[in-house]
Amino acid sequence: MSRKQKRLAVITGAMGVLALAVALMLIAFGQDIRYFRTPADLTAEDMTSGARFRLGGLVEKGTVVRGAGTQVQFAVTDTIKSVKVTYDGILPDLFREEQGVVTEGRFGPDGTFTADSVLAKHDENYMPKEVADSLKAKGVWQGE
Repeated sequence: MSRKQKRLAVITGAMGVLALAVALMLIAFGQDIRYFRTPADLTAEDMTSGARFRLGGLVEKGTVVRGAGTQVQFAVTDTIKSVKVTYDGILPDLFREEQGVVTEGRFGPDGTFTADSVLAKHDENYMPKEVADSLKAKGVWQGE
């Protein structure tokens, strides 16, 4: 192989790797990368697709209902819209009404969000950044 052919082979290989990287990025961006939603952001497609995502907002006051065992029902709101959530498991110690929460799961056929994990704020000054940013963008943020 001559020097020119070697250089051409290296350039061709580098272009191939670059093309593969670009293709993988385009595939990733083509998928739904907005995995966090507030109740006002939800669409009919979100509710019927069965896709797994995060739902965040504030625990609506007066909606926490404890069932048998570890079953809990509550509503997550962004003060514009509200979504009913069911969860079967142990809630974080600091879970309470009117506090920031992020739930992860999917919508069931009845339109209720079935969560398999619940994350709550960990002190008086913390709210998940995604939730706080979303509430600020909608003009309903009550914090600092």
